[in-house]
Amino acid sequence: MGNGSGRKVVVTGATGNVGTSVVRRLAEDPEVGSVVGLARRIPDWSPPKTRWSAVDLASEEAELDGLFEGADAVVHLAWAFQPTHDPAVTWRTNVLGSIRVFEAVAAARVPALVHASSVGAYSPGPKDHAVDESWPTHGWPDAAYCREKAYLERTLDTFERDHPTLRVVRMRPGFLFQRESASEQRRIFGGRFLPGPAVRPGLLPFLPDVPGLRVQVLHTDDAAEAYRLAVRTDVRGAFNLAADPPVDAGLLGEMFDARPVRLPRTAARSAIAAAWNLHLLPASPHLFDAVLRLPLMDCTRARVELGWRPERAATDVLEEFLRGMRAGAGAPTEPMRGRKVG
Repeated sequence: MGNGSGRKVVVTGATGNVGTSVVRRLAEDPEVGSVVGLARRIPDWSPPKTRWSAVDLASEEAELDGLFEGADAVVHLAWAFQPTHDPAVTWRTNVLGSIRVFEAVAAARVPALVHASSVGAYSPGPKDHAVDESWPTHGWPDAAYCREKAYLERTLDTFERDHPTLRVVRMRPGFLFQRESASEQRRIFGGRFLPGPAVRPGLLPFLPDVPGLRVQVLHTDDAAEAYRLAVRTDVRGAFNLAADPPVDAGLLGEMFDARPVRLPRTAARSAIAAAWNLHLLPASPHLFDAVLRLPLMDCTRARVELGWRPERAATDVLEEFLRGMRAGAGAPTEPMRGRKVG
């Protein structure tokens, strides 16, 4: 431990969807003495044992060594999803910023780095059975998000080789949702024109059933518990994180009381591409291509080595998130601010 009163843990991206949950879980842990939250903008939110520091990882002037001094672990969550029309901007934050974090962790001799990778780092894989953490992580090269996640997997391969005594954990969760993230994720993926009150059962007569659209989700609090366990447990390597059951058009149809209608991939992609090119939809067609190809993940390793199990089923996660969409739910940080639309 870094001091006599418990572990010191530094969290980057501490005001976002995953960051707020991770900070809460760490602050509640009696073995954690202090949490240092890093974000571009300091929030009004003040959880116990937590102090804040304003840092922009995209900046070459970001000073991290002093912030990491004496830390027992760094949890690296910071990530920019936008602008999808200018991937050079996200590359500066997500890739170059992450490399700055890795280098600062080594320079400050922090014993553990817990990095937020993603199911998006995986190469295309099966939808009818789950794969473990040995599945290739080369992403879908056309999608900036997947390309950046995969690049950092290769960066960490080299980082671990060069720093063999430093414990590196890579979390690969599915799609993460909670009630409080509804407004943020609507802005990031659905855009400002998506009316939250429309996402309710009975309003949609049918749902598009696109071949390959079968994914895994997880409640952000359940993901945060895995991060907390990774800080406390002497583990290394990658961990898949997801809740059952996988989400597809059939499950969504039951939730929305709507009939799934088969829609060819090309038709769905053309509609998304048109909206994206007109700047009506933030999520790119390239990300849609990737989602259709993501493998299902086997989470046995997290259960066995971390003692982790999600508390919420995928259906419960989605129902909570959709209630948040209708209410314009948010949290007291700048990325998570609430806003009701429609």
